[in-house]
Amino acid sequence: MTGETGRVALVTGASSGIGAATARLLAARGMRVVVNYLRSSTAAEEVVAGIEAAGGQAMAAQADVREATAVERMIEQIQAAWGGTDVLVHNALTPYAIKPFQDMTWEELSGKLDDEMRAAFTVTKAVLPAMTEQGWGRIIYLGTGLSRRPRAGMIALGTAKAALAQFARYLAQELGPRGITVNVVEPGPVEDTRMVGVFDEELKQRQVAATPLGRLARTGDVAQAVAFYASEDNSFMTGTTAAVNGGMSMY
Repeated sequence: MTGETGRVALVTGASSGIGAATARLLAARGMRVVVNYLRSSTAAEEVVAGIEAAGGQAMAAQADVREATAVERMIEQIQAAWGGTDVLVHNALTPYAIKPFQDMTWEELSGKLDDEMRAAFTVTKAVLPAMTEQGWGRIIYLGTGLSRRPRAGMIALGTAKAALAQFARYLAQELGPRGITVNVVEPGPVEDTRMVGVFDEELKQRQVAATPLGRLARTGDVAQAVAFYASEDNSFMTGTTAAVNGGMSMY
């Protein structure tokens, strides 16, 4: 995929998990990758160092993606180094309560909805001018299968990510004429991520049993789907959702 060479990709929440795996894969395919992080500067620098050791180009950029001024500073930092952002992978996960609706406060539910949409709104607004100017862009949002398939205690995350998925479809319709595609990657449970950390072993085994491919997703599985959406090759898919869950969503 030589067409990717030199494209600038901003990956939010890229110091670990799916974000880090995606940053490494996009860099391996020739993109210059911005590893955004909130607090984990050491982890982010380790991702950058790993990419550079493999011959790729990367830089770390700190920003709370919910805050417009912080995101603007980050975009200015990227522009000074590499110019406009061609690809946005919005992966950063804001905190959320895990509890039944019965025990949840409005602040817990509305807080997650506000954080989720504010972050997506803010980073998308920030990258659009450069994408619009060049008539080319790729936006990929990380969702979750929980937005379609409820699981106990996950109402805040599932509802917020369902809103994000519909937001993406509206953007796909509006931004298509500008040459910008907008898609969503919805993983099922993914090994070595915070979300799977809340599973007990019995629940994890039940999830595996419900998956035709017989295992949970790995971060690299999700990164591959993101990288496809981010590529030059993917020029005619927009407003779509990729379910990366080993077939679990068929049931």
